[in-house]
Amino acid sequence: MNWIEVGRLDDIPRLGSRVIATELGDIAVFRNAADEVFALRDRCPHRGGPLSQGIVHGRRVTCPLHNWVIELADGEAVAPDVGCAGTFEIREEAGLLYLALPAVSAPALPAAMED
Repeated sequence: MNWIEVGRLDDIPRLGSRVIATELGDIAVFRNAADEVFALRDRCPHRGGPLSQGIVHGRRVTCPLHNWVIELADGEAVAPDVGCAGTFEIREEAGLLYLALPAVSAPALPAAMED
């Protein structure tokens, strides 16, 4: 697991988000009214809407495209909808936020390209 610094808690407005571009795609880091932070893939499980542009309420976000409600803690859609946006670990230390990304290994080269 690779922990990367993604900024300060104050860089994210309350009830807002910030998008982090990664090799795994865009990850939305949300801050709710209680200053809790959550990290989800920035794609609604319904039609791929940008969750980072949704409305944060409590520990949930509502997708701006079709109003699906997603739990920030586990990325799961609220019933009756079904699906998961995918989550990432995030932690705060001394006001700085760190996002955990799985290690990505480089693809193997075809044997003809190796020296």
